[in-house]
Amino acid sequence: MELLNDMALFVEVVRAKGFRGAAEALRIPNSTLSRRIAVLEKAIGLRLLHRTTRKIELTEAGQIYFERCKRIVDEARLAHEQLGEMLAQPSGLLRASLPVDFAVTYLAPLIAEFANLYPGITFDFDLTPRRIDLVSEPFDVAIRMGESENSQLIARPLASLQAHLYASPGYLERSGEPRTPADLERHECLGMLKAGSGTWTLQDGTRTTQIRVGGRFTLNSVGMVRRLATLDQGIVLLPEEIVADEMANGRLRRVMPEWHGKPMPVYAITETRLLPAKTQRFIEFLRERLAQRR
Repeated sequence: MELLNDMALFVEVVRAKGFRGAAEALRIPNSTLSRRIAVLEKAIGLRLLHRTTRKIELTEAGQIYFERCKRIVDEARLAHEQLGEMLAQPSGLLRASLPVDFAVTYLAPLIAEFANLYPGITFDFDLTPRRIDLVSEPFDVAIRMGESENSQLIARPLASLQAHLYASPGYLERSGEPRTPADLERHECLGMLKAGSGTWTLQDGTRTTQIRVGGRFTLNSVGMVRRLATLDQGIVLLPEEIVADEMANGRLRRVMPEWHGKPMPVYAITETRLLPAKTQRFIEFLRERLAQRR
């Protein structure tokens, strides 16, 4: 790479017909440019230039070397420009696994914006609850919520979502409104609970407490949890991004606003760090947009 850089400097010196003009065009010191050409001559074992106080002239070997360097440098510059265009407008099929409810509720507008920015990309999304295998299945990326499970995969953090407590006006009218974490033990609590019971970790900025909660429903669907909450079936602990629509239309409202759950990380999971442009742009776009919405 250093040899190619010195070849490019040599071409600029010849085209500018001197060190001063080339140094001004390249915005580097004249002495640095002269030293780099001397290093190049030593590296290839050829005298390329006759130097005088007024001008430079190519030696016979320098003329031959200049023609070859010019072709190599021009081809490298063209390849760099083409690569830049490819990175600016990536194309191809992007296969991604997305968390169902977060994708439908929150990511859909971002995905539509991304699709408009990059018309050359087509999409194949898997929104099933299953955990796809990035090693054996042809997916480019998986968006996951919660702690990363497989340390052998590459997890790139996108955002951290804050979970809060929500309930419907109907449920609160019927069952009363909890005021402290301990009050939740006598309420119907909806969540990803095992065997109808589980533990919620709540924080209020200075304190952290764990409350054992339970309910009549055992679920593995965030969408169903949210829907049952709007139907007056209990209290949920979910990120605001998941219940934004229900909050806007009044079907859910926040309870115990001073308390919140542990931050829930959102990751982009890939098998490798070497990503095609389409995948790299998708991850960068989601990270930027999710950060703007915080």
